[in-house]
Amino acid sequence: MTRVRRILAALLLVPVLTGCFASNGDSTDDADAGSRLRVALAFPPAENLSPYGADATILSRLGVTESLTALDANGSAAPALAASWKRENDRTWLFTLREATFQDGTDVSPSAVAEALTHATEAKPEPAALSGVTLTAKAEGSTGVRITTEVADPVLPLRLSSPSLAVLSPKAYDGKDRVDPVGTATGPFALTKVTGSTAATLDRFDDYWGGRAQASGVDVKFIADGTARTSALRTGEADLAEAVPVAQAATLDEDTRKATATTRTTSLQLNTGSGPFKDPKLRAAARAAIDTSALADGVYEGYADAGAGIYGPAVTWAEGKRTQPTGRAKAAAPGGATVTIATYDNRPELPEVAQVLKQQLEKAGFKAELEVREYSRLESNALDGKFDAVVLARNTLVDTGDPVAVLASDYTCDGGFNIAQLCDKGVDAVVAKAEGTADTDERQDAAMAAEAAALGTDAVVPLVHQQIITGVGSSVSGALLDPYERTLVGTGTRR
Repeated sequence: MTRVRRILAALLLVPVLTGCFASNGDSTDDADAGSRLRVALAFPPAENLSPYGADATILSRLGVTESLTALDANGSAAPALAASWKRENDRTWLFTLREATFQDGTDVSPSAVAEALTHATEAKPEPAALSGVTLTAKAEGSTGVRITTEVADPVLPLRLSSPSLAVLSPKAYDGKDRVDPVGTATGPFALTKVTGSTAATLDRFDDYWGGRAQASGVDVKFIADGTARTSALRTGEADLAEAVPVAQAATLDEDTRKATATTRTTSLQLNTGSGPFKDPKLRAAARAAIDTSALADGVYEGYADAGAGIYGPAVTWAEGKRTQPTGRAKAAAPGGATVTIATYDNRPELPEVAQVLKQQLEKAGFKAELEVREYSRLESNALDGKFDAVVLARNTLVDTGDPVAVLASDYTCDGGFNIAQLCDKGVDAVVAKAEGTADTDERQDAAMAAEAAALGTDAVVPLVHQQIITGVGSSVSGALLDPYERTLVGTGTRR
């Protein structure tokens, strides 16, 4: 389909969304109160907005939750709820808290922070940021939290920046079966109402330590359909729309579509634990059959680079340190082996990617079937190894900012996000070596060696490195667009 025809088709297929952003909160628009922001997000909550899983970034992007640290523009740990920190020995760090208040009016005290981190360590499944890490947190005096790890963890401040390690008040954990972030976080906006998986209402938290937000609140709609999200922005129903589909980008005015290079890589995860791809020779055959340039230039229309590895161009140091995978099996003839390729439609390009992969694999001699769902209905089955292959868009630095973390969580025997079901002693060993490396430059080298080891198993085939297109209304200023995709709305975001 030509580009012009795709644009016309996109416009003709737009759903009617009139009134979908009617505010549930105070919609006062005077200069003092500030207008409410209307935000269209792509991913409905998959885990009741628990901070410990995929929903953690929903909370951080909306300015609800914060962790002890944050990531700066260079990917280094920066102060957040912790104003400073120091390393006391190989295994112990002391974090000094800033003066802050939870949204329920209680103080962000050392004991409350220690309790929040302890709950995170006990969560099942464990947060990806804690994959392979055992830590204990204890209050120290009136402003300190001492954190001790079972083994040396040189990147602990980076790890604690993870949205999945957000600090909530004791009330969030009070006798409940799940963690409740409603009114218990620390960010500039307090979650006040959640309407299932369709909507959420946030009000400004006036006692936020970082200053009063300019918007009086945020009205959120979870809209999995990319065409509908884009339409909401174009028709003035939304002020911000995340993950605008490539096919929809040209329907927006140039000044409202913002492309951001991200550390997100779309890859094909092959199930090494069961099914046809348990055979490394068939994994090699699948990898050899895939033409990634057809995806970058075709499906993504130039808003992506062909897959080079687990880390892409936005991880600026990676290319100069990349080493070629070794030990790959020799490809065998597929012989008509039937494989199921699963993906989700919250990112509209992914089903199209899966369709192209189906064609490429069938041309190579596989028989392929597609399974497309909404992400919240796919994740648990994917993690349980129910599919032969999964097309996944994964931000490689979102969990901790540490390049080694994604390798530990996704490609080791005990990894908490191991969709490929990979359990390889050689990979575990090089990842463990990388985890124990303290010097930044040497850690990067070790991460690239671990990347090569994981790629050598053909458990993962990097497809493209994405740019994310965010729709930002012409009246909106201060949207927070970052390569880690942890932020979107902050104190300076307004219309």
